[in-house]
Amino acid sequence: MIVRLAPLLVAAAGLLASGCATQRAGDAAIDQALAASHRSAENRARDASRHPRQTLQFFGVRPDMTVVEVWPGGGWYTEILAPLLKDRGRLYAASLDPAGSEYARKTVDDFRAKLAARPDVYGKVVVTTLAAPPASNQIAPPGSADLVLTSRNLHNWMMFGWQREAFEAMHAALKPGGVLGVVEHRGDPKRPQDPKAASGYVHEQYAIDLIESVGFKLVARSEINANARDTKDYEKGVWALPPTFAGGAVNHERFAAIGESDRFTFKFVKQ
Repeated sequence: MIVRLAPLLVAAAGLLASGCATQRAGDAAIDQALAASHRSAENRARDASRHPRQTLQFFGVRPDMTVVEVWPGGGWYTEILAPLLKDRGRLYAASLDPAGSEYARKTVDDFRAKLAARPDVYGKVVVTTLAAPPASNQIAPPGSADLVLTSRNLHNWMMFGWQREAFEAMHAALKPGGVLGVVEHRGDPKRPQDPKAASGYVHEQYAIDLIESVGFKLVARSEINANARDTKDYEKGVWALPPTFAGGAVNHERFAAIGESDRFTFKFVKQ
């Protein structure tokens, strides 16, 4: 029996070693992207609050994946994902609808200009659109993505009233078993959930129920982006905190000491 099991044990050990080596290579690639010179000093300074290395590791990002970044804004995560994926993977950036508003148009124009300025880093990024219904929201070819990532966006879709449709588009883009990674400002469960999320905060259970209702399953949660100092009771909502400081000089030192918001970090899979 021992003799017959030996080849199986050797094979299992080999697979484990291969998996560990792949993980180490992926971690090294993330570190290289984080340290790259194209990242602005301002964006680097936020690493301590946004924990990009740990967050991407939690979602299982690898350099050979097809990834969709939903509503990348100014491209904070794009600066990390684009070089990570450019040689062996693919990155889709599902941006705002430039026809939606002047703010959206400028955001998308600035984002495209950022990509165009460094073709060596961003030349392979494919820009798509996640727009309000009834627009056709093919954020990537159906069933093509290994991972969809969205950070601090759910409250926006709640404000617009098409949060379900947003996650349906993400579900369509993912392969069966593909991963959806969600980071969002965590609401206080002792307070009622505002259907429009005007404060920017969203209850964990609200997010779970919504996302699972469109065909995902929550498989893991992390406190990587937690911040116990965030009391979530500010007149100007989450935007009172850094980096926005919506109140200007009013209570600036207090909000700076609190830091960026308390956030939940959820990992779902497509069923």
